[in-house]
Amino acid sequence: MKLVIVESPAKAKTIAKYLGEGYKVDASRGHIWDLPEKTMGIDFENNYEPQLEARKPEQRETISRLRSEVAKAEQVFLATDPDREGEAISYHLQCALKLDPNEKNRIMFNEISKKAVSKAIQNPRYINRGLVDAQQARRVLDRLVGYTLSPVLCKKIRNKLSAGRVQSAALRIIVDREKEIQAFKPEEFWTISAKLEKRGKKPQFNATLSEKNGKKIKLKNKEQCDEALQSLNNGKYIVTNVKKSVTSSRPQPPFTTSTLQQDAVNKLKMSSASAMAVAQQLYEGFDIPGMGHVALVTYIRTDSVRVSDDAIFSARDHIKQFFGDKYVPEKPNFYATKKQAQDAHEAIRPINLDVTPASIKDKVQPNQYRLYKLIYQRFLASQASYATYDSVNVTVACNEYGFTATGKTLIFDGYLAIYGEIKSKDTDEEQNAALPPLEAGDELNLINLKHEQKFTKPPARYTEASLIKTMEEKGIGRPSTYAATMQTLYKREYVNKENKILVPSNLGIQVTDYLEQYFGEIVDIQFTADMEDRLDAIEDNNQPWYEIVDSFYQPMLKEVKDAMHGEKVVVADEMSDEVCEKCGSPMVVRTGRYGKYLACSNYPNCSNIRSLKQTTPPKETDIKCELCGSMMLERQGKYGKYLACSNYPNCKNTKPLSEVVAKCPKCGKDVIKRISKRGAVFYGCTGYPDCDFVSWDVPTGKLCPICQSPLIYKKSGKKEVIRCSDKNCKYDGGAKSEG
Repeated sequence: MKLVIVESPAKAKTIAKYLGEGYKVDASRGHIWDLPEKTMGIDFENNYEPQLEARKPEQRETISRLRSEVAKAEQVFLATDPDREGEAISYHLQCALKLDPNEKNRIMFNEISKKAVSKAIQNPRYINRGLVDAQQARRVLDRLVGYTLSPVLCKKIRNKLSAGRVQSAALRIIVDREKEIQAFKPEEFWTISAKLEKRGKKPQFNATLSEKNGKKIKLKNKEQCDEALQSLNNGKYIVTNVKKSVTSSRPQPPFTTSTLQQDAVNKLKMSSASAMAVAQQLYEGFDIPGMGHVALVTYIRTDSVRVSDDAIFSARDHIKQFFGDKYVPEKPNFYATKKQAQDAHEAIRPINLDVTPASIKDKVQPNQYRLYKLIYQRFLASQASYATYDSVNVTVACNEYGFTATGKTLIFDGYLAIYGEIKSKDTDEEQNAALPPLEAGDELNLINLKHEQKFTKPPARYTEASLIKTMEEKGIGRPSTYAATMQTLYKREYVNKENKILVPSNLGIQVTDYLEQYFGEIVDIQFTADMEDRLDAIEDNNQPWYEIVDSFYQPMLKEVKDAMHGEKVVVADEMSDEVCEKCGSPMVVRTGRYGKYLACSNYPNCSNIRSLKQTTPPKETDIKCELCGSMMLERQGKYGKYLACSNYPNCKNTKPLSEVVAKCPKCGKDVIKRISKRGAVFYGCTGYPDCDFVSWDVPTGKLCPICQSPLIYKKSGKKEVIRCSDKNCKYDGGAKSEG
């Protein structure tokens, strides 16, 4: 009997299916050794050697079980994941199970398929100590940072805080953006667009003011706008130049770990952690009715866009079969992997293109289907033809001013037929509008001029997707750690996710400021990126791993001494949208033994406290703040919805948001939803006190045809029906949709 040891039971089940009789496949269930939980676990006298142990009962049970199986096996293969972490687990298994280090027993495969597994069994290799040392260096360095700095934060700021080599740098990125937003001062500007028409030719089109006397122009105030309008209202509009071209767009490469997380967040609205959990299931395999236990995608932890020749030819054949010859480019598409990427594994792709998303849709969980479809279509599209467009750029002159209009028409959809791209919210639809046939010298009719006051916007806060992209660009962490980093920031309450937007808490800002003051290198973006490169280089045995750790740890010890002599940090209270019902002062969010709660900011004069209920995330609106020009957000407070400026705290403008439900059946004015002093919902006319109409039920705005009392909506089972507000009236208006 030959024994194959993998990491997860799901993976073991999938591989056992391919190997058949003569093999036993078992799982280590992740790491069998780890650093101790309550002590540092680093031997400083012996080159930072980690003092690993089987600290959990289940780890000890696993080692005991595997030792028994090894004793019965004629040959052992270590088939843990094909990365640093997997290599370290194989090394630990080799040590714990007393396997011969001079024997080739390590096997790897990029995909869990019969072909890949069989090939790996035939080509075992030695444990790669470079990979093991690289993992060990990261683990030791992260332990040193966490166990050295976290106690400092707990003593100087508050309990249950942590710092981390990647975590703190990621938080710094979010906090720096928040400071940019707070320091931002909106600048006024105006835009002018002209709706134009070529005589006798359709369609009409819009052109945007862009020049004055041949130079780019930006209208900074209403006076400049009015001056331009005066000239433009009385001038002739002449086409001065028409530039036509055929442009193309190239498909995106297949997914890496980072880009998969980004698209899962943007397109599927999944968190990065959820995306990685589902991707792991697709890689390890699971039971699918009618197919058995199968894996669907290649290894999910990779930053390479390279794929095998077999996969490329398979994709081209599939595209030709289902989309036609013109969707297959003359030569395969190849993509360059980033310079700093680890190119050990292929990009993320389907194992078998014959297993289409549609074929498993009703057999798997919704998120498994959605993510598999995303991976499948992205890979297939990466080998499809370019999309091509007819592009037209037109310039129009009126007196001393110049306008531009751009038209873009899709000629051939190419890869877009397989995998569409998300368009930015800021994309101007007019820029892609159809244009009539135009030539230089054509005179145009002016239909109308539109002008609009606008304000420059601060830089956008990060989302999970944009933060992951930034971390990758700056070399902070590795793709496999991004999701875990995000979860730590949430858990420590350093960052809040509001309607997909990442907003640092007051605590997160204070922690970052403190680390900048005393431990500058921990939150220095470039230093962290350089350290990543040095850790990567350990794989090539360019430098002993413990020397790199020492070069980082010794300076940090000196900084700790300085920090411990510094003053304690008082974290500023986090303001809430609530008002104290006892004294009218704003309520603040504080953290106690049992979590967050609301407390009156007027303490000790007022000691009112109450529980903090989960609030509804703010919604974007198209209403502008009259004070600063930023967009208003719809928020939920104790007494209902209201509008608040998105530029808070630079602008603290708020105003009530009245939810209109119907017209008043008495006077015809709006009836709005209101909240009583006791928190009960009722509906009242905006014409009060001239009109006294109120209702505890939602009014329809109509009167009963029998008794002339107001008609209301009532629940009847799962339906909403129309009834008369007079209980003595027997009018039945039927279902709401019929009313």
